[in-house]
Amino acid sequence: MKIIKYFFEFIFIIFIFLIFKVIGYKNASNFGEIIGKKIGPFFRSNTKIQNNLENSSIGNSKEDRKLVINSMWGNYGRILSEYIYLKQFRQNNLNQFIEIEGLNYLNEIKKNDEQVVFISGHFNNFELMAMEIERSEINLCAIYRPLNNPFLNIIMESIRKNYICKNQIKKGKGGIRDLLNLFKKKFSVALMIDQRVSEGDDVKLFNRPAKTTTIPAQLVKKYGCRIVPVYIERIKNINFKLYFSEPIKFDDKLSLEQITLELNKILEKMILKNPDQWIWSHDRWK
Repeated sequence: MKIIKYFFEFIFIIFIFLIFKVIGYKNASNFGEIIGKKIGPFFRSNTKIQNNLENSSIGNSKEDRKLVINSMWGNYGRILSEYIYLKQFRQNNLNQFIEIEGLNYLNEIKKNDEQVVFISGHFNNFELMAMEIERSEINLCAIYRPLNNPFLNIIMESIRKNYICKNQIKKGKGGIRDLLNLFKKKFSVALMIDQRVSEGDDVKLFNRPAKTTTIPAQLVKKYGCRIVPVYIERIKNINFKLYFSEPIKFDDKLSLEQITLELNKILEKMILKNPDQWIWSHDRWK
């Protein structure tokens, strides 16, 4: 039964988290990389990852793609290990590991009390992006997809609400209603646009149709708000550089599909910057 499987997964993750907590941030991140590289290749998604890389023309050979995959699993392991330290990041105890570029754009948004849409993907420790936006005192809500494992999801929701962004909106029809209610109250929103959504439109990503959320484009059309691309890069294993790009004002004559295609092009550039720092296991082109 799945519930039994989820329970034992939960026990294993809690045990690993305790080890990560005891050995400290740097050692935990390095140990997480080792675990990711050892365990990752045994997941069923490994074949899907190889196909996604090949179909996206990432790497010049099979060996190149193997290197990307190996590094990706290591990054995955680091992300897992770093979850236990999100509280310390929030409390500024680990700020020496984060460099930020584009703070002037956040300050401008805050000063003008402007409502914007932040977009990004699952790069590195992606949770730090929404955390930094909220710490800048911008009124923010974030859309998230609950984990399949109900035991782990309770912990993850608690971490996200307490240390990342207190206004968490669950993906789905009810979530859209909650999003619109907060948007009417002048909240900005942070969205991951790199996952497949069944209700999305077929918009090209790496020259292949991919079911893509149109929520950012709908908000642009309805409220005239600007889009702020956000990217986080891992540097020298345990350090991060966070980039806030200049807000983009789209022509209101553009269609939903045209705006969404432009956002996918921005996402492509982010992915190509460090292909091994994106999570290729998503069933993006199903």
